[in-house]
Amino acid sequence: MITANNPLLIGEGLPPFNDIKVDHILPAIKQLLTELEIELSQLEASFQPTWQGLVTPLNRLEDRLRWSWGIIGHLMGVKNSPELRTAYETVQPELVKFANRLSQSKALYEGFTKIRNSQEWNNFESAQKRIIESAIKEAELSGVALEGEKKERFNQIQLELAELSTKFSNNVLDSTKAFKLRLTTVDEVDGLPASLLSLSAQTARMEGDEDATLENGPWVITLDYPSYGPFLKFSRRRDLREKVYRAFISRAASGEFDNNPLIKKILTLKQELAQILGYSNYAQVSLAKKMADNVESVEKLLEELRVVSYSSALKDLQELKEFAKVDDLNTWDVSYWAEKQRETKFNFTEEELRPYFSLNQVLEGLFGLAKRIFGVTITPTDGEAPVWHEDVKYFQVADENNEVIAHFYLDAYSRPSEKRGGAWMDDCLGRAKFEQDGKIITRLPVAYLTCNQTPPIDGKPSLMTFGEVETLFHEFGHGLQHMLTKIDYIGASGINNVEWDAVELPSQFMENWCLEKNTLFGMAKHYQTGETLPYHYYEKLLASKNYMSGSAMLRQIHFSLVDLELHSHYNPNGTETPHQVRDRIAKTTTVMPPLPEDQFLCSFGHIFAGGYSAGYYSYKWAEVLSADAFSAFEEVGLDDQLAIAKVGRRFRDTVLALGGSLSPMEIFKQFRGRQPNTKPLLTHSGLLAV
Repeated sequence: MITANNPLLIGEGLPPFNDIKVDHILPAIKQLLTELEIELSQLEASFQPTWQGLVTPLNRLEDRLRWSWGIIGHLMGVKNSPELRTAYETVQPELVKFANRLSQSKALYEGFTKIRNSQEWNNFESAQKRIIESAIKEAELSGVALEGEKKERFNQIQLELAELSTKFSNNVLDSTKAFKLRLTTVDEVDGLPASLLSLSAQTARMEGDEDATLENGPWVITLDYPSYGPFLKFSRRRDLREKVYRAFISRAASGEFDNNPLIKKILTLKQELAQILGYSNYAQVSLAKKMADNVESVEKLLEELRVVSYSSALKDLQELKEFAKVDDLNTWDVSYWAEKQRETKFNFTEEELRPYFSLNQVLEGLFGLAKRIFGVTITPTDGEAPVWHEDVKYFQVADENNEVIAHFYLDAYSRPSEKRGGAWMDDCLGRAKFEQDGKIITRLPVAYLTCNQTPPIDGKPSLMTFGEVETLFHEFGHGLQHMLTKIDYIGASGINNVEWDAVELPSQFMENWCLEKNTLFGMAKHYQTGETLPYHYYEKLLASKNYMSGSAMLRQIHFSLVDLELHSHYNPNGTETPHQVRDRIAKTTTVMPPLPEDQFLCSFGHIFAGGYSAGYYSYKWAEVLSADAFSAFEEVGLDDQLAIAKVGRRFRDTVLALGGSLSPMEIFKQFRGRQPNTKPLLTHSGLLAV
């Protein structure tokens, strides 16, 4: 074990990734928790119920913990290994115990309550009031009022849930990695585009076939999305599509990586936890900290969208069947025929566009947009920060006065051997003001942006699908809210203290710009010739924007309602299984019922290993907000650069700057001048006539 000069105990500044080893984790966390226990006990015994007397020292304590544990959690997502897992799982129970001890501190809870009832309260900024109120609510939801056996049981549940969540995530990663389809004949790769053949040959080389080439193979298909997605779309071999599809929907559903028992256990424990806290179900616990008032208001929104999207999805399916001229259209055929129909309808393929979307060009367009509407300048600063992988990039963000206000890392490429799937933004450092040696120091925010797009292959740069472009814009939107915050209190800066069902607003808002003419032509340049994307492609992209949008919306509603049902009305001790719940809901939220062996829930990490339990609806809830926000730009005219910049500044000064200092509804109304409505979303999706 390494104890001397442990890089995980520095506690400030950028993480020294070059110096961190797995052997540092156990001694660092052990030492850190010992020190923090003493610090917490001293604080409980001696604090004054004022901002300076309680909130400031508590922030310092929490910040030390967040810094060290945040690095370890980040590495679990991007540099996963058996050794790292073992270390993580060894220290995680102690972390959970300390987190419970902290959140259930009666002394601190009473201190926060006294602050709320004090004279000082009247002089607080809105951010300070929200932080105090949030701390009180958090303590109540963390069982601060519990005593004796109830408290012990509650803490035991928290411990078990943390362990189960980690195991669930690891099982999905391992089962995704375990599947490999090795193809050796030209017939087996019939229809596959060159980009997928290159990726598959590269995977084969990594698997030991050193002589694998794009032209001659062998080619290895995996369940990692840059491989799986295009294979389902383009493979002419229906039998192989079926094989890959069945493998995908049964990930982590049997054998050593089986998540079925974990799902049952997680739902049972969450139900018990809710009842200990005095709630009827876990959805009520989840919604206690969200914009949505209750389960009924979420169901009302989802039903409003379901009715419109269901009839549209039925029409989509009927058209697809007529186009494919097959009666027995199966789930593994949908992507293939949808792509063929899209190519026929709009006369272009997704693959034709890839050469126009190299990562560097897309970043140029994205950063140009950020300058145009938000007045910020983004420049690469590679080499200024240690990174965890050679492909990771580092950037700085400066305001109109050329003053640096933030930084971010970008880890763009898929690495299935060590990196979990999906895309996400995470907090490396949050904006905050500290007093140090008698001086006030402002710490600038730093974000992690992580994607899983097609990597550079065979000497070509990362050539992105349009979907990958949208994903990058999405994560950058999250990053902007973290980086452009003007709030100096760590408890409400960036995305801190932003209700979960509003946190997707900036990310989904940014996706709208991918098809905005100036933005698109600013980034779509051929990686070899520099030629701008021909105009007819823009027209085709625009025309195809809402292709099968009803089906896409219905899919999200299906996930949202399954999640809500499992955490509200479902009885884990009843006769119905979670998969049967899903099948029941599928009757009104899918137009092609899931296969009997579809075990999608076993890889639904959002709700079983992430923060979206009884909160997956947030994507749709926030999409209503984001579509309405984007319509403010449309109303002034997207070609009017001065007007766009003016609205952009208002968006930056409200949605992006105010973080968790006010309620999301209040911030939205400051930006939009009114409450949001669903009409812009339905219009943008082509489900409502303009």
